Amino acid sequence: MASLLPRRAAAFAARRRRLLLLRPPAAPGPAAARSGSGSGALPGGLVRRGGLVGGRWLEAPAAFAVRDPASGQELGPVADCGAAEAREAVRAAHGAGAAWGRLPAKERSGLLRRWYELMVERKDELAAIITAENGKPLKEAQGEILYSASFLEWFAEEARRVYGDVIPASAKDRRILVLKQPVGVAAIITPWNFPSAMITRKVGAALAAGCTVVVKPAEDTPLSALALGELANQAGIPAGVYNVVPCSRQQAAAVGEVLCTDPLVAKISFTGSTETGKILLKHAAGTVKRVSMELGGHAPFIVFDSADVDRAVAGALASKFRNSGQTCVCTNRFLVQKGIHDKFVEKFAKAIRSELRVGNGFDANTTQGPLINEKAVEKVERHINDAVSQGASVVTGGKRHSLGKNFFEPTLLSNVTTKMLCTQEETFGPLAPVIKFETEEEAISIANAANVGLAGYFYSQDPAQIWRVAEQLEVGMVGVNEGIVSSVESPFGGVKQSGLGREGSKYGIDEYLEIKYVCFGGL
Repeated sequence: MASLLPRRAAAFAARRRRLLLLRPPAAPGPAAARSGSGSGALPGGLVRRGGLVGGRWLEAPAAFAVRDPASGQELGPVADCGAAEAREAVRAAHGAGAAWGRLPAKERSGLLRRWYELMVERKDELAAIITAENGKPLKEAQGEILYSASFLEWFAEEARRVYGDVIPASAKDRRILVLKQPVGVAAIITPWNFPSAMITRKVGAALAAGCTVVVKPAEDTPLSALALGELANQAGIPAGVYNVVPCSRQQAAAVGEVLCTDPLVAKISFTGSTETGKILLKHAAGTVKRVSMELGGHAPFIVFDSADVDRAVAGALASKFRNSGQTCVCTNRFLVQKGIHDKFVEKFAKAIRSELRVGNGFDANTTQGPLINEKAVEKVERHINDAVSQGASVVTGGKRHSLGKNFFEPTLLSNVTTKMLCTQEETFGPLAPVIKFETEEEAISIANAANVGLAGYFYSQDPAQIWRVAEQLEVGMVGVNEGIVSSVESPFGGVKQSGLGREGSKYGIDEYLEIKYVCFGGL
């Protein structure tokens, strides 16, 4: 460890010399002003604009703009890293890997714990960065930061629990040992909807296992990843262990290809669309890398006749409209049994109208921020128009909000059928389509018809039915009488085309470990 200190000191000095100057934050745009929000200015203490490679903040030949989705205003430029910077980051991670992997687990644990403590200390600044670049309400962003930090705390503890094994041998002169060792450099590719938590859920496990990482954050939300890098440096994470290569949409394919094909990268962990995941899998196949994929979802939410309707409505509201419906585990299809259907739709519509408030994320009254960009809004509109053209009814919402082009009204549709786009594709927006069903078998058939299976939810007070449905749903995570299932202690992941592997929980660290068998003979 002592040998790493001079390198860290040099890295910190280089960082101070090369830190990119911050552009003054843009004033809130007209949409923000109309929403009655406070200032959306970025907290300068943790805002960084360069890539983080080998402990140094690096400029790139070009920069790209990060924008506030609420107002459209530019938050400032960020280094547009390309293939060359990605390769440099991989080399830096590989160079730091041997020392980090040999570091006693207790010391890795202590550094992760310090990183966690710094996140909690700076939670308000980190949350403000999320709201500025992602748009989610500040209260949700604050919740994300605590959730994000909890993965560093959890894996700081798990770092000391990577146990091997001793297996009884069939020969008396042999001993069979099993070791668990870090896989090596891990490429971490993350989405924009949880720009902090999706990083720490992967990076916490990787670093705890003894791996080093190169993070490619989403082009819409790179500032959160870079702020985490600044805190990693402050926590004493050695240079090269945590690297970040932000890039524009135009550079994303080239950077992703480097991370998936470079022979020095041993592991890919990706959260994003199923379509993109398949592309990365093809790239990774050439060098047979270890791969974890958390891909698209199409979550069913089933309400049976025996359900507590009020509890089901509360769960539906939380499951569907968190982050304006922009989560991979949020409900995409509501299936409500015939006997309770009308009552549920009436109460759900009332709750949407009374409890949800659209606005700028910095407004304390806001529960629904903007969608990430206009393309996302157009998809919601397309799904609604398709459903209505086939006979669906708009119960509430149904159009863009007056606050600006990225804002959309929380929408509830009834008279929905399985032939409509909104029941066949993941909407990723504030749209709740309700399908009426008659029997349990019908509901299971509809729920399992999708080629993805990340999360599923159902409400019932029949114990036998609860067991049957929980076992039959073809998903990786089931919420029974519960609309929110994510927690640091629980394994997160899906089946079918929703991905490979699990994150979080005691199982998450296994994704970054190799098992080595040692036969000790001649005894």
